[in-house]
Amino acid sequence: MIRLTDSMSSHCYVLHKVNGTAMLDNINKIVLKNLFPRKKLSAYDAISEAQKIAYAPLIFQAVRTMRDLGILAQLEKAKDNGVTPGGIADALDISLYGVETLLESGLSCGVVEMADDGDSFVLSKVGYFLLHDPMTRINMDYNHYICYLGMYNLDEAIKTQKPAGLRVFGKKWATLYQALPHLPDTIKNSWYAFDHFYSDSAYPDVLPIIFKNQPGTMLDIGANVGKFSILAAQYDQNIQITMVDLHDQLQNAIKNVNDEALDQRIHSLMLDLLDEKSTFPKEMDVYWLSQLLSCFGKDEIISILMRIVDVMGENSTVYILETCWDRQQHESAAYSLINTSLYFTAMASGNSKMYHSKDLIACCETAGLRLINIFDHLGICHTLFECKKNNS
Repeated sequence: MIRLTDSMSSHCYVLHKVNGTAMLDNINKIVLKNLFPRKKLSAYDAISEAQKIAYAPLIFQAVRTMRDLGILAQLEKAKDNGVTPGGIADALDISLYGVETLLESGLSCGVVEMADDGDSFVLSKVGYFLLHDPMTRINMDYNHYICYLGMYNLDEAIKTQKPAGLRVFGKKWATLYQALPHLPDTIKNSWYAFDHFYSDSAYPDVLPIIFKNQPGTMLDIGANVGKFSILAAQYDQNIQITMVDLHDQLQNAIKNVNDEALDQRIHSLMLDLLDEKSTFPKEMDVYWLSQLLSCFGKDEIISILMRIVDVMGENSTVYILETCWDRQQHESAAYSLINTSLYFTAMASGNSKMYHSKDLIACCETAGLRLINIFDHLGICHTLFECKKNNS
């Protein structure tokens, strides 16, 4: 049977085996819904949607420019009275032609609306959120600074399973993760803002789950800048943590740990996870993988997990935190996650994505892990998979 319980405003699904098989099909039927049902559209509506897709790259840049040049802020300042293109042009010292062109584009996509006088423009509710919603701002910056130029090479990336768009940043890096510490601050900061915005929202929900059995040691695999390791060490004064990442990336993490005076309890280990000969420390209480597996292809995921299984002790637990598009509550969340996969294809690795939960579960089982718990709706959009070594 399957027992469903609530956990800290998230949902925890405890899997029980029936005849030796975890009832994953049943749990998906209970929990998940069809986020993208088939729609019946008229031919007119369908071709209208097609035109929106065809012009989406131009619309994106027009709206971002309106935001960054201050046009959206001028519209908000004018409130319901609206403001004319000339008024905006004078206030911002931008050509009337440029303001008119951008406002008309914004009108076509619902970011601005015409005022009652027929000459002025007002900010729509969509425009308000583009201006003020932190998630929307971070997503837009991320897609502009990290993804936009490289997406021109998406077709090559699809064919070769290599991040062909990464070359727009200059040096021919194998993956974005190798390039990240060396990128210009504007680009690097937009990546970190995107990554941390989502993971940070889940950590307060995750920490009580991980520490419920009072682990003494933790391996933070793919530690990035060390943020979770620091939070975990502050949450539990007895935990000993080892951060694992590439050499250049670890330098930022080590600095951050030292800044928090936690270097006596947080240590570092340089490791290339793609090196199949690399091994992890043995019998750690917790093996922690946060937003890591989405950075790798399925074969690489299985290889990483198998190497973890090889060193797990009797009481070791693997926790995998990911954003699975199929486990979202709303279509907009699934939409954003699915299309973030294109970043992984063109820019990051060439062979990874935001996975469907069934794919991750299958990788875990192939590697020799047994799924114990699934915690959904952590933070903004995360799912936590709790696994043990499968000794059967």
